[in-house]
Amino acid sequence: MVAYPFVFAMKLLGIPKLYALFTVRFVLGALVLGTLHHLRQEVSRQFGVPTSKFFAILTIVQFHLLFYCSRPLPNTFALALVNLAFTSWLSGSPESTLRYLVVAAAVFRCDMILLLAPVGATLLLARSISFWNAVKCCAITAILSIGLSVAVDSIFWQRRVWPEFEVLWFNSVLNRSSEWGTSPFHWYFTSALPRAMMAGLPLALLGVLLERRTAKFVLPVLIFITLYSKLPHKELRFILVGVPVLNIAGATAMARIYNNRWKPGFIWRTFYSLALVMLMASFGVSMVIAAASHANYPGGHALRVLHSKEAVASEVSEGFVHIDVLTAMTGVSRFCEVPHWRYSKEEGLFLEDYSLRNFTHLLNEKDSIPGFLCLQAIPGFSRLRLQKTFPQLLVVTEPKVFVHRAEYLDDADTGEWPGCDAWSGTGWFG
Repeated sequence: MVAYPFVFAMKLLGIPKLYALFTVRFVLGALVLGTLHHLRQEVSRQFGVPTSKFFAILTIVQFHLLFYCSRPLPNTFALALVNLAFTSWLSGSPESTLRYLVVAAAVFRCDMILLLAPVGATLLLARSISFWNAVKCCAITAILSIGLSVAVDSIFWQRRVWPEFEVLWFNSVLNRSSEWGTSPFHWYFTSALPRAMMAGLPLALLGVLLERRTAKFVLPVLIFITLYSKLPHKELRFILVGVPVLNIAGATAMARIYNNRWKPGFIWRTFYSLALVMLMASFGVSMVIAAASHANYPGGHALRVLHSKEAVASEVSEGFVHIDVLTAMTGVSRFCEVPHWRYSKEEGLFLEDYSLRNFTHLLNEKDSIPGFLCLQAIPGFSRLRLQKTFPQLLVVTEPKVFVHRAEYLDDADTGEWPGCDAWSGTGWFG
């Protein structure tokens, strides 16, 4: 809704749809960062200015939280609401805390129930809210939220639907989330959280010991992650909503270390030196991950290259492009489409079927397809490689997506295309 006036104006001016995506992601990112800023202001009021500053620093040196802030996923919208929920909790408003979490669960991510339960239990045990007031608050908010979700999403899906109930049924009742891959029970604690938080994780554990007030906020998050670990299918983005709260605990530890850095004895000075090293290491690792991530979307790059050399240059006035599964999963979206071209994501085709479907171009993970000429190999992230010379760290890529043109378009010029043997195998990050 916020982005619509700008997107509408772009459409009238004939600006490519890709800029509509930029606009939407900019607005979404600004909104999520706004909730983080709101949370930081409340941290400043409750724990002091130094803690709020270190909260910002911890957030900046972590990659995944900021990476997801502008991604149009239900997790991102839930993240914004959870930030507001914990802001309300910090400020002493339990009703608003519950309302934000209920809306997040009913409209965007049903798994927020796993966070709502321990947060609600903590509020009840602390007598911040009575049982009946909590039930009344949650019930009214849930009814209104479900009604809104059904009304809006049924229009989008063209059938009567409450999406989050279907997700809950699919994941929890049918237990079919494992069809998308499984991870061991401990994966969130031993892999996801360390990658998402880096220096913030040990600081958060230390913060619970040094600043006891953070324990009541951290404990529900840890319970949420533990409960979520029961589901066999795991992704980092599922538990990302807990990172800002854990960062608050980490920031209190960092503030305590900073304030005591000049005290007699070597303990605080040692802690201070170690904390600075961890923060710098986290920032360095985040830059490495960013470089790898930049090379992780060969599908979107392949479609952009195809359009720049074929559609925009008008060598082929009207194209019919087939996009395979790997290409669709690595950066292709309808925002990347151009007028007068058609696109297909039909699955289950054999190699010999492509020439029978009148496709003019293919974006495919195969480098050789009967009836088509391979125009260019698009590299994607493969691995990281250390070396003694500068740059010390290389982002190694390999061909992931291949751009093909139908052989019957023999009148089209291939001079601008490098062929599938020309591609760069390494990038670098120093």
